[in-house]
Amino acid sequence: MSAKPTLAVVGATGAVGSVMLDLLSTRVDVWGEIRLIASARSAGKKLQVRGEEVEVLALAPEVFDGVDVAMFDVPDEVSAQWAPIAVERGAVVVDNSAAFRLDPDVPLVVPEVNPEAAKIRARGIIANPNCTTLSMIVVIGALHRRYGLNELVVASYQAASGAGREGIDTLRSEIAAVAADGTVGERAGDVRRVVADGGPFPGPLALNVLPWAGSMRDGGYTSEELKVRNESRKILGLPDLKVSATCVRVPVITAHSLAVHAIFDTDVDQGQAQELLQHAQGVVVVDDPERLEFPTPIDTVGTDPTHVGRIRVSMDDPRALDLFVCGDNLRKGAALNTAQVAELVAAEFSNGA
Repeated sequence: MSAKPTLAVVGATGAVGSVMLDLLSTRVDVWGEIRLIASARSAGKKLQVRGEEVEVLALAPEVFDGVDVAMFDVPDEVSAQWAPIAVERGAVVVDNSAAFRLDPDVPLVVPEVNPEAAKIRARGIIANPNCTTLSMIVVIGALHRRYGLNELVVASYQAASGAGREGIDTLRSEIAAVAADGTVGERAGDVRRVVADGGPFPGPLALNVLPWAGSMRDGGYTSEELKVRNESRKILGLPDLKVSATCVRVPVITAHSLAVHAIFDTDVDQGQAQELLQHAQGVVVVDDPERLEFPTPIDTVGTDPTHVGRIRVSMDDPRALDLFVCGDNLRKGAALNTAQVAELVAAEFSNGA
């Protein structure tokens, strides 16, 4: 093994994979060799990482030989099959899929909230939370440490990129279609008239919002809504936390937003909460209502921190805070958190753990 651990990036040619490569090229370099891995159809491509061209290898058991840490960003079924193979070959896997998030033997880690959990990995796998959960959990974790979280009611406003490249392409084509017509958006059905059917959304997204993200689950909830509930409970170590979520898709390219009503065990103070969040790792406070300054997706996209504002004590409950958060769902919501967790594991090698 080299002085620095060897890293594999599985899914290097995808949308999140490309962000991972950018992060590996711009963050403090803790890695020795970096191997780029993807499906057989992408094998042989050359991608830039750390200023060098690296050839993409086809996913196979032997590519993990000598790998210390493997970051996965592939579909759930691919992770479910290949993450255990990587572990068998000696790697610690940091997985961005949903395949292992609720496995009791797999920690679900956000370095700003529960970094200690990364060391307790019975299966050799560490899971990365869903992008919607990650868009709020750093802020909620900081408030929980001070006040003790009791309940969450959230509404998400999720970007098209949460549905992958197809989501981005669909929204852009819809925007072009409604712009070319120039008259739609004032009568029921006129947007549907000019926007082609198909794509990953259950209806037109341009000039619209869709109260649906994910797939159908019991009780009329979607998979995205249940992820917010179940993952928040696991990350915060609160198995009985009350969580109600409504996930909405909005015509934004990248950066998820959430309106959060958080109820705590003790009374909260607006100024104290603002100051606490100003000093929280990975958080930027944008909260000056007199100047109409608050977080928005277009100001958050391409940045690493979670942006938070509209911080208010509830008028009806002194234990509750209302706030608005934005986070780049491809960076902190996926690639950045994966990279941060992988760096926690890399530090174990340098410390001789």
